[in-house]
Amino acid sequence: MPVVVVESPAKAKTINKYLGDDYTVLASYGHVRDLPPKDGSVDPNQQFEMLWEVASDSQKHVRAIAEALKKDPALILATDPDREGEAISWHLQEALTKRRALKKDTPVSRVVFNAITKAAVTEAMKNPRGVDMELVEAYLARRALDYLVGFKLSPVLWRKLPGAKSAGRVQSVCLRLIVEREMEIEAFRPREYWSVTALLETPRGQTYEARLVTLAGKKLDRYDIGDGTAAELAVQAVTSRDLIVQSVEAKPASRNPAPPFMTSTLQQEASRKFGFGARATMSAAQRLYEAGLITYMRTDGIDMAPEAVMAARDAIKDRYGADYVPKSPRMYKNKAKNAQEAHECIRPTDMALAPDKLRVSEPDQRKLYDLIWKRTLASQMEAARLERTTVEVGSADGEVGLRATGQVVLFDGFLKVYEEGRDEPADDEDKRLPQIHQGEAAKKQSVTPEQHFTQPPPRYTEATLVKKMEELGIGRPSTYASIVTTIQDRGYVRKDKNRLIPEDKGRLVTAFLANYFRRYVEYDFTADLESQLDDVSAGDRDWKEVLDRFWRDFSAALAETSDLRIGEVLEKIDEVLAPHLYPPREDGTDPRLCPNCGQGRLNLKTARSGGAFIGCSNYPECRYTRPLSAPGGEDDAIGPDGKLLGHDQGDPISLRTGRFGPYVQRGEPTEEQPKPPRASLPKGWSVEDIDLEKALMLLSLPREIGPHPEDGEPVEAGIGRYGPYVKHGRTYANLPEVEEVFTVGMNRAVEVLASKPGRGRTAAKPLRELGDHPEKGGAISVLAGRYGPYVKWEKVNATLPKDVEPADLTLEEAVRLVEEKAAKKGGRKKATPPAKSKKAPAKKTPAKKEATEAKRKSGSG
Repeated sequence: MPVVVVESPAKAKTINKYLGDDYTVLASYGHVRDLPPKDGSVDPNQQFEMLWEVASDSQKHVRAIAEALKKDPALILATDPDREGEAISWHLQEALTKRRALKKDTPVSRVVFNAITKAAVTEAMKNPRGVDMELVEAYLARRALDYLVGFKLSPVLWRKLPGAKSAGRVQSVCLRLIVEREMEIEAFRPREYWSVTALLETPRGQTYEARLVTLAGKKLDRYDIGDGTAAELAVQAVTSRDLIVQSVEAKPASRNPAPPFMTSTLQQEASRKFGFGARATMSAAQRLYEAGLITYMRTDGIDMAPEAVMAARDAIKDRYGADYVPKSPRMYKNKAKNAQEAHECIRPTDMALAPDKLRVSEPDQRKLYDLIWKRTLASQMEAARLERTTVEVGSADGEVGLRATGQVVLFDGFLKVYEEGRDEPADDEDKRLPQIHQGEAAKKQSVTPEQHFTQPPPRYTEATLVKKMEELGIGRPSTYASIVTTIQDRGYVRKDKNRLIPEDKGRLVTAFLANYFRRYVEYDFTADLESQLDDVSAGDRDWKEVLDRFWRDFSAALAETSDLRIGEVLEKIDEVLAPHLYPPREDGTDPRLCPNCGQGRLNLKTARSGGAFIGCSNYPECRYTRPLSAPGGEDDAIGPDGKLLGHDQGDPISLRTGRFGPYVQRGEPTEEQPKPPRASLPKGWSVEDIDLEKALMLLSLPREIGPHPEDGEPVEAGIGRYGPYVKHGRTYANLPEVEEVFTVGMNRAVEVLASKPGRGRTAAKPLRELGDHPEKGGAISVLAGRYGPYVKWEKVNATLPKDVEPADLTLEEAVRLVEEKAAKKGGRKKATPPAKSKKAPAKKTPAKKEATEAKRKSGSG
């Protein structure tokens, strides 16, 4: 039986079903080889020779494939149909040859399919080919570039900019976009302007709104009514005159549907409609692809296979009628820069499989499939036919003129199924107007002035960031999700209400790179390099020439920074970030003057343990410090001596700020206890929301939940360097939300601990699956717990009443128990923890906490 290798076990299972017992289908579990994470894995002096290593986790998978080849030496590589998939096939072939599992005469073939369906897989098997070395060389060039930038530039950052974690060829350019947008927002100064709107009435008693567009016979521009006085004069001008309808113009219009999804547009729309991050979108799409429900999800193509177009047209006719099917199929031009890497759009494999018939329990997958299905069908539907109406209203003397606009949908067409989301609010053209006739009077019901201010550019969401990267030609479909995720994982950017906000660390890195490696964070340079890599995959350029040209200049830039002193770097960054770090004060005083001593000057400093902060030049006489965040923010409200929140058992509880951000503290330093108990504010908690109760909750951590049902050892919940967690013995498992630390019960804690990867335990199997929540979605099941059987839905665990058996429980009863538990949990008043005696043993100091957390990190992975 020939051995077929794919990436994932889920994909292997599906394909095995199609191929039957004539083939052995195995999974490689992704890439089997990579460059060792150490200097020297790519050697520019030896024609960019690359040292590959089979990962320890991958050795058993390569061994399994080698064993299978002993029975039948024929190897069929069926990895994904893109550059990464081609690279995995090449790596497998190389690794198996090195193990001598492949001989010179061993038949090795490569097959590709865009969808995991029986027809697609069977057809692919009839058309084998060899590994495409042009695609592989494009991968090798990209991997070498990313390695050289990461392993040569990151150490420069570590040495010259304490606290910086890493730099990346595309990641740093992406970070620059976010930082520069934030600087635009900070530099923005709003401009006032006014508009005047009249509510008018027709002779038939129907009302409509019209906006003032002409005043004193002159067409108004946006800023012509600049203040309240001018607005009142404009209102009087309208109020004092009779108005008539001067013209009514109705024009037919049409709206065409958006093209089907490719990777970037799927990520954008999932973000707009569901708030999904790029990684969550791609994860759900991966599962749908592996289940054979959609075509390959990493694509920059928008064309659709002819048979899929016909199937979509048939589905539209069956569901909505012949009027919704255009006379000829819609054809979309592919926007891909490189035809070799352009695949079909992302679409359902079976157009007749509507979302309501989908057998998928995971809510995110259901939502995403519904989105893909609707967009695909809409892309092949008839255009929407509209009538756009413009009504001009004015005075007889021509002094004032008003305009009303609106539209009527005459035929909904594709809008019956789907309408693309928008990043910006819709305009007034979507309003409907009543029947209005030329020459009739327009009675004034009210005339209202409205004040406006110009708005700064909005912060990027993951969707708009991906869109911007695509416009600039930075990155490729397979990289968007990982890039956006990496800059968040590095602590360079945080996400707040779906908006991406640069952290101080991200600003420092961007300022450093923009000053000392400017060329390598320029948008045009990065886009041009991407184009060169595309030329390599098309066979139009030699990959080693691309590397050689890049390395020649990059190594010279690295050499120029070798003699830089940290003080010199900080001084330069301090100067570059001055508008952000020291914005002008309202009273006109020097923004660098220390607010504590009034004599020293503020400047950028580094901490011994890494990181940077703002400090006073009069140190140690003046110990004023604050984080890099601009003054006037939340940290400034705390003040240099902290903010008293209240007292607990005689101890003052205060909110303070230090080099590493805000924290709460119990008591004051004494000789017996030089470092009183402290707790940092968790990520996402604002200093404005911290009161005495929340401070005591933080100071009471870690919180003991109880003895573990298996061995009696205590289970605790707390917040560490890596976020909220539950702990049992030496095992730590992360909780998804900080608030859960204060409410998590034993059943939930045991489940989280058991589901931690690599711990030898598996999550408890449900006693019964009751189905999905009828209103909110998500599976409801019955599990066995230490305190008896309980109902689980999402994060809610509700214990079954003693008189109810799991076998007798209905879905309706389970929903009631869940709702009661959720209501009780949401309304529970958190008890104030008892205060520690002043003479009680001191809690771990921040230094000890740090050491403990580091030990935990190394012990638990």
